[in-house]
Amino acid sequence: MLQLYEQFVNDFKVYSQKRIKNPSFVYIKQQMTTIFVHNLKFAKNTKNHSSDLLKDTQEYANLYLYIIRKADTEVIFMSNILDAFKEKQVESKEYTGKKIKVGIIGCGWIAEAHLQSYLKCDDVEVVAFADLVPGKAEAFAEANGIDVTKANFYLSDKELIDNEKDLDAVSICTYNREHAPCAIYALDHGVHVLLEKPMCVTLEEAVEICKAEKRSGKILSIGFQPRFDENMKMVKKICESGVLGRIYYIQTGGGRRMGIPTPFGTSFIQEDTAGLGALGDIGCYSLDMVLNAIGYPKPLTVTGFKAGLFGKKPEYLQKPEYTEVFGVDDFAAAYVRLEGDIVLDFRIAWAMHCDTPGDTIIMGTEGGLRIPSTECWNGSIGGPMTIYHNIAGECVETVIPEMTNDGDNFDKKIRSFIDAIEFNLPSPVPSSQIIYNQAIIDGIARSSDAGREVVIEIPEI
Repeated sequence: MLQLYEQFVNDFKVYSQKRIKNPSFVYIKQQMTTIFVHNLKFAKNTKNHSSDLLKDTQEYANLYLYIIRKADTEVIFMSNILDAFKEKQVESKEYTGKKIKVGIIGCGWIAEAHLQSYLKCDDVEVVAFADLVPGKAEAFAEANGIDVTKANFYLSDKELIDNEKDLDAVSICTYNREHAPCAIYALDHGVHVLLEKPMCVTLEEAVEICKAEKRSGKILSIGFQPRFDENMKMVKKICESGVLGRIYYIQTGGGRRMGIPTPFGTSFIQEDTAGLGALGDIGCYSLDMVLNAIGYPKPLTVTGFKAGLFGKKPEYLQKPEYTEVFGVDDFAAAYVRLEGDIVLDFRIAWAMHCDTPGDTIIMGTEGGLRIPSTECWNGSIGGPMTIYHNIAGECVETVIPEMTNDGDNFDKKIRSFIDAIEFNLPSPVPSSQIIYNQAIIDGIARSSDAGREVVIEIPEI
């Protein structure tokens, strides 16, 4: 069967190249159909074949022929299907045996996801916890299966970092207002940092974080686990393939009909702790999805609006008294000009009288991509994507089936951070990109306050 796959790969490459030189749809359809039929007959006649492997071959053959019928023969899909016939290559890493010592700063609900992912890593030891609330760090650790006699507990990030002399890295899981000071202090003291999203609250803070990263030479990664989603990767592949042509317009965002996050208290909705509402909580995800797909062009100007429209209504919060402290945005919208003559139409909501503010749409000179929105935006897609383009003068649509993920994306976020430390790899989600994400969020807030368009200026780091 491996020989079959190798032959298929070679044939696939040959005819993919011919597609580039000869765009005849009929020719490719005939040739690729012949290859599938030949290889499937070969598989069926092979005595020592795997029935599961044969079944997969048939399924992928059917999938490719479906794509052919939809008149799409672009190389991006060829390479995608080709990958399905290859044996998965597991990258071998020579682990040193030394355990990476990690501390967790901020012991709220997102810290639990960090801790549980760290516990799955044999080369990681979580040695310390810090939280401003007395006793919270100890209770958090014990609730998550940590032997509290073998860990250290502190009331601040500075205490943890100052006292844990062998500390390699920290996960910063505090509320938004504390992201910048915690990250800067850790980096300046020679500690690698995994910083939860949003990066911080203001562009000025983001600049200072990046300067600290540069001074330290340590790894700083921002917590955007949707990047590891196979569908998000496919969005990026499609944009980079050239099948859309020159991208000139993007519509993105997401929303919840009733989704102001208060089940864990009020830290998400208070101005003095969160600083940002829907913009920072879920808006940063939708921005990263599209900006990462197109190479993170620099934002130039922003016309933005934000408001708290539902947070003062008791029925939208976990407890009626929470309305008294609500002080952030639950809706935001913006029109952003990006380098490369690209415009970005953005909207986000924690609450709204609508099922969705709209699908994500990426328009190019050769094609357009529609990414279905989810009912409750959480950094994923809401179903199969569609490419709209022309073949031989005809308008056609190609449906991209929704892809399943191999493993948990949060685990992958943690694992990639640890691997970057252990093997001196680049940051998985670098600050040099996310500072543009933060600049847009900051620009929306400034524009809304000023009631006009604002220019985004990012100093040299």
